[in-house]
Amino acid sequence: MRPSRRQPEEMRAVSLERAVVKYAEGSCFVKFGDTHVLVTATLEDRIPVWLKGQARGWVTAEYGMLPRATLERTRREASVGKQGGRTLEIQRLIGRALRTVVDLPALGERQITVDCDVIQADGGTRTAAITGAWVALHDCLAWMKTRNMILGEPLRDHVAAVSSGICNGRPVLDLDYAEDSEAETDANFVMTGAGRLIEVQATAEKTPFTEDELMTMLALARKGTAKLVDLQKMTVM
Repeated sequence: MRPSRRQPEEMRAVSLERAVVKYAEGSCFVKFGDTHVLVTATLEDRIPVWLKGQARGWVTAEYGMLPRATLERTRREASVGKQGGRTLEIQRLIGRALRTVVDLPALGERQITVDCDVIQADGGTRTAAITGAWVALHDCLAWMKTRNMILGEPLRDHVAAVSSGICNGRPVLDLDYAEDSEAETDANFVMTGAGRLIEVQATAEKTPFTEDELMTMLALARKGTAKLVDLQKMTVM
């Protein structure tokens, strides 16, 4: 039995609450069990310097954890003077994932910045952030469409993410911290609504995994992301 008493293919309770921040063009408060992330999407009338004159926009992301999002207080990265490697890796992952489903030329020379702030962490913060970020981005683009800033449908598909891994010799879906910290293998899968893979991160923490185990983890993740995409669809209806 898993520490959370869930079945191997059972996810934590997931919720997506949109329009939670008054001033943001798009926002979502996402919960994967006890992992809670506040996501906002901000439209900016500027683009990176290296994109000037290319007649396309940009989608980028920033990620951070509040000091008491974890069991012990962590110092704000602003007080240290630089972002940590983990923070940079996660926010780049979020940005890459979102850009795969956006028609960037349709944005014009504008940038959408998606901020993901972890309020409470219990494993899977990056997968929760990506799943909620899609909702915030969707609403930001809808905000632009109502003001005739963009035409057509620049958002080509859904994006959702979930973890799977091997704990106590058994493949399981959506690891919480108790499992993540002890797992033999930890993997994150980012997928589109059509089921296509955007990114796979898989690491053997203790025992190397087999190709068959990788395929089993992928099969679990497909089921999980399909449920998340269904929830996204219901949320933005």
